[in-house]
Amino acid sequence: MSVLASPIRVGNLEINNRLVLPPMATAKSTENGEVTDALCAYYAEKSAGGSLGLIITEHSFVHPRGQASAGQLSIAKDSDIAGLKKVTTVIHQNQTKAFAQISHAGGLAKQAIIGAEPLSASATVFPKVSRAEGIPKQMTVKEIQHVISAFVAAAVRAKEAGFDGVELHSAHGYLLNQFYSPLINKRRDAYRGDQISGRIKLHLEIIRGIQKQVGMDFPIAVRLGASDYLPGGTTIEDSVIAAKAFEEAGVCLIDVSGGFSFYTHPHTKKQGYFCDLSEVLKKSVHIPVILTGGVVTASAAEDLLVSNKADMIGVGRAILKDSNWARDALAAVE
Repeated sequence: MSVLASPIRVGNLEINNRLVLPPMATAKSTENGEVTDALCAYYAEKSAGGSLGLIITEHSFVHPRGQASAGQLSIAKDSDIAGLKKVTTVIHQNQTKAFAQISHAGGLAKQAIIGAEPLSASATVFPKVSRAEGIPKQMTVKEIQHVISAFVAAAVRAKEAGFDGVELHSAHGYLLNQFYSPLINKRRDAYRGDQISGRIKLHLEIIRGIQKQVGMDFPIAVRLGASDYLPGGTTIEDSVIAAKAFEEAGVCLIDVSGGFSFYTHPHTKKQGYFCDLSEVLKKSVHIPVILTGGVVTASAAEDLLVSNKADMIGVGRAILKDSNWARDALAAVE
């Protein structure tokens, strides 16, 4: 059996194979984030045949002030649970595990959408590569506590909706990434940006809060913007420390992506282009590491696993274009 087709354990879950559909925004929700028939049909089509081991659903906002765009999926209120159950049902019917990615846009939120001033770790000018519209408001400690509560409540809803786990979105410049990156986090309190312990304090408080409410057996993953690839930004050395701390806290999966480079690598477009990050993190932790980035062939996915660049491979755009890609990939490597 190829590595790609082999099972793997993530926390207490047995995943059928190493293929992951990473979170990709579909804009198939209603304007206020409710599940639609079109969204359910999308996940039914992508999971058909059970060729994917894991689907991580598109980023879902945990609070209205953290909504990134119109049509983004919501997990911010209890009434969202019924719709989200429809999504997990269609995925599980195809023998595929499902994680909900939960997120807050922070300073990347648009005032026209959220109806309020965007919040962030600091009142800082964002890098030009970001989509920030201006300088956000620095969050007070009370506002940080509200965000922690929102993430915890979202995880509870995810479990009630039948998801097999949750993924905290700390990549692509969103709020948790804003606290994590020294480009944005200029705080001098307990969440201070000049110390890695301060930059991951919010993550760890959210992780502990989720565990307290849903139990230690409910899997938590972190999508980590493991490098900003910008002067003064997050480095892989930072992310080794962070990943180890997350593992010690009970996180069962690290999903590697870019920080303020977003979901692209500024220096290469080779298949698996974040492998410079995932390979180092895989050597540093004992939990599985997902590598996503430009993988379009089964042979490349297999080679990345065999060469210990990662434990699981996320394939986004190729599956977005071809819903049979996973089926064909597994057949190709058998």
